[in-house]
Amino acid sequence: MIKGDSLNFLEKLISTISPSGFEHDAVSLWSSYVKRFVSRVGIDVNGNGIALCQGEGNRRVMLAAHIDEIGYMVKYIDREGFLYFAPIGGVDPHLIPGQRVWIKTKKGRITGVIGRKPIHLISRDEERKVAKIEDMFIDIGAKSEKEAKKRISVGDCLVPAVALENLYGDIFVARGFDDKAGVFVMSEVLKKVSQQKLKFTLYGVATTQEEIGLRGARTSSYDISPDIALVIEVTFATDFPGIDKRKVGQINLGGGPVIARGPNIHPEIFDLLVRVAEKNNISYQIEAIERPTGTDANIIQITKSGVKTGLLSIPIRYMHTAVELINAKDLEGAIRLITAFLKVLQ
Repeated sequence: MIKGDSLNFLEKLISTISPSGFEHDAVSLWSSYVKRFVSRVGIDVNGNGIALCQGEGNRRVMLAAHIDEIGYMVKYIDREGFLYFAPIGGVDPHLIPGQRVWIKTKKGRITGVIGRKPIHLISRDEERKVAKIEDMFIDIGAKSEKEAKKRISVGDCLVPAVALENLYGDIFVARGFDDKAGVFVMSEVLKKVSQQKLKFTLYGVATTQEEIGLRGARTSSYDISPDIALVIEVTFATDFPGIDKRKVGQINLGGGPVIARGPNIHPEIFDLLVRVAEKNNISYQIEAIERPTGTDANIIQITKSGVKTGLLSIPIRYMHTAVELINAKDLEGAIRLITAFLKVLQ
């Protein structure tokens, strides 16, 4: 079970507001956590956090997990002090009305609500339609545009006001597990391997702007030029109603980390992950992805003359919502598998 300093870090990471382009606070938190057990850590021009565990030899191995999340941005403040906004990343409009949100401002975090007319005042035609984002608004309790602008600026970012909570047993709920769950796994792996003598130099990268085009992974992998890369992500659990497993496969929450297989994945990395999992009695699942994945692995694989790339994911229910669910056992399994994988690379 995740506990102590590790759980405290995960709680703080989830609570930190970090939509694409606004990752600085989360990267700073991550840097402060990992600097205690890596050779050095820094932040590049695009905001990627890059930790280095110095080893022997010329090989470079890169672990990558994106630290940005989906969210919103303030676009306009009207005369009555209501805020209009746009999505950052893939947001489901069905789920937006009625949310409480945290707004990141120059003066700190404030709370708002995404309001709409009560059901009593909505026409039947309106009930049948999904509200357009441009018709939604945020209420911060301001009485005027002037009052709102004392607290809010156009361009401020915001996220659903949801922190980490233990739902039941090993099940946790939060917003932003995509992909702060991956960042957490990577951080715990760095902590473990820092006690080993490595025969390669290991880079751990908290990448930025994945949700809007894999942008941080593009620049950081170009700079690092790794020989091998392993991306740590989340993937769709399919063990709840309404999922057609014939199209997306069978992935269970609590079934273990998910090893991707397909054209985006180097076969040697896939085979090695499977062998390591079986040798160490680590439960795992396989996801068949028949095209380039929608992850940082996509761009890292084709960096410069090519990188041997793998993808290991944490099963997650309700991705890109404010109620993402994970099983802590899958996090622990991923930490064990990656740590053992790196040991074999010695």
